[in-house]
Amino acid sequence: MLLFLDVDGPLIPFGAADRAYPVYDRGLAGPPDAGGHPLLNRVDPALGARLGGLGCELVWATTWMDDANACLAPWLGLPELPVVRWPDEDEPPGLLHWKTRSLVAWAAGRPFVWIDDELTEADRAWAAVHHPAPALLHRVDHRYGLTGADFTAVAEWLRLSVQPLSRPPRR
Repeated sequence: MLLFLDVDGPLIPFGAADRAYPVYDRGLAGPPDAGGHPLLNRVDPALGARLGGLGCELVWATTWMDDANACLAPWLGLPELPVVRWPDEDEPPGLLHWKTRSLVAWAAGRPFVWIDDELTEADRAWAAVHHPAPALLHRVDHRYGLTGADFTAVAEWLRLSVQPLSRPPRR
């Protein structure tokens, strides 16, 4: 099972006017390639273990591209992850998110979870029609990032989607 992971919003919360964001300190100046990213310490390092605990093949699905491996993977205690390479093309017409077609193509018929803060019903509907395997397109509130409720929802979907289909009763 693939898990496509966006960074800005799910891992780095932003835009909440009603609270200050926690600051996490790993006792390090940060990974050598962090380039002084000003929001890296907003990422809870414990998210790495929680994401790894879902039992999915994690894949960066972010405009951070290789910087996600250079900056975030070490901060989260994750190994280097595959990175989706985005095509250089115009945004799709209508309400479809510009990542949707690429992620469905990258999945190549395999079941997947996509965690992002910009998903809409248009993306879910398009994936349902164009992707033959189970897919969960899970929207995270960018103001708070991944929460316990998000992990519960994804874990429950994973539990239900990987169960073998029950057989009809014999007559």
